[in-house]
Amino acid sequence: MNNVQKIREQKLMSKAELARRCGLSVLTIDRLERGLPCRMDTMRKVIIGLGLSLDDKDLVFGPDADEESRPASARKADKVVATGSGA
Repeated sequence: MNNVQKIREQKLMSKAELARRCGLSVLTIDRLERGLPCRMDTMRKVIIGLGLSLDDKDLVFGPDADEESRPASARKADKVVATGSGA
């Protein structure tokens, strides 16, 4: 999970305002707040849109954000290579 909604609300910002600042859709902001994965570029836009530094990535998206943003197929392929099986 991430802290996008918590930080946005602390800043008294609506989803529409954050979306405008980020150059993203409200639907994308909603998906992020529900914890769905996104691209690294989207994370960057949201961090900047919240008025934070890129160094605050872990504060906004958590320490595992890089891994969660990767497609499930890529994570599974890494697992197959690491373990030698797809299970």
